[in-house]
Amino acid sequence: MFENLSCEEIKKLVEKGGQLIDVRSTMEFVQGALCGAINIPLDSIHHSTESIDKNKPVILYCRSGQRSGAAKQFLETLGFSEVYNIGGYQNYITC
Repeated sequence: MFENLSCEEIKKLVEKGGQLIDVRSTMEFVQGALCGAINIPLDSIHHSTESIDKNKPVILYCRSGQRSGAAKQFLETLGFSEVYNIGGYQNYITC
């Protein structure tokens, strides 16, 4: 499931060092992404964990929330403690 965070809550997390990560494919990402997001596609996230800081919040999204949910579960198994799945990209375009 995903967290229903407001735009303000997401901005506050990012201000305190939160990492906004888009787990959609690179092709989806280049067609439009949330401001400040980095692209780490779900199929390559297991190779990219060293680029994600365990001590800072991780805010994940995709198209529907399914891939970001899988990424959240994976990161939590690695010991990431503050991970948020905000679900679908379309819900936050206006942020």
